[in-house]
Amino acid sequence: MSSSAAQPAQAEFDVKVADAMERLSPAERQVARFFVDRKQAVLLNSAAQIAEMAGSSDATVVRTARSLGFGGLSELREVLLTELTGTTPGSRLAHTLEEAGVDAGSALHHVIGIHHDVLDLLKTPAMGQSLSRAVDILAAARRRHVFGIGPSGAMANYATLQFNRIGLPTSALSSSGIALADGLLDLRPGDAVLMLAYAPLYREASVTLDEAQRQGVPVVLISDDLEPLVRGRIAEVLPVPRGKADHLAMHGGTMVLLDAMIISLAARASEAAIDSLDRLSALRGAIDKSWIKRGTRKK
Repeated sequence: MSSSAAQPAQAEFDVKVADAMERLSPAERQVARFFVDRKQAVLLNSAAQIAEMAGSSDATVVRTARSLGFGGLSELREVLLTELTGTTPGSRLAHTLEEAGVDAGSALHHVIGIHHDVLDLLKTPAMGQSLSRAVDILAAARRRHVFGIGPSGAMANYATLQFNRIGLPTSALSSSGIALADGLLDLRPGDAVLMLAYAPLYREASVTLDEAQRQGVPVVLISDDLEPLVRGRIAEVLPVPRGKADHLAMHGGTMVLLDAMIISLAARASEAAIDSLDRLSALRGAIDKSWIKRGTRKK
């Protein structure tokens, strides 16, 4: 039995790279390891950006893809996207447990290490520039709509709450199935959509993108793998990895990005944001005169 046949389907790309390592040059080996370790980054970045992250050159990135048997970087990306969207939650959890170990301390260190890598990506100038453009779009909108289903729905609801608290009218598009249609009725020219979505391109995300296009509404996408499937339909993408490829999805990096977005939007209109929060405090006080004392020990 070949080594490829002995591996699960989702590991075929890794096996292909491992089988080719001996015939690659040292520079190509370095890039090939990056292809395996940072699959989302390979999906979402240009050859020049991949080269910068891998400590190589864009010519070497393209050459490595061809040395691995692909027609070029685009063909390599297609294979990666198919592999990443074909895995199941159970298989991803199994891979995570295999690396994290069984005790809580090992799991903690494993997760911290993964988030450390994601935070390094969030610190890059390219991410800062993308965030700035995204904030420009959201700040200029008449109204914002935050799309997210499932775990992303919880984050969409969080962002919606915080945007409203700083005085930016926002609605959550977090219902699945036909219930989403009611939220999409509010989409109007002059609005903006912040979308948290991941491959495959499921029906709710596709319909939301279609309606945004019909209304002339720009879409800011937060994703680690969907952008290749919706290129040309979004105004800005913020490529935030959800942990490690083929492992359980982790959303810590996305939450950090959302918090940075909230602060950036508040800074664009700080007086209005502070006034809105003061009004929130007054309303809380009107509802419960003792709310400000929460957390103090009563005698």
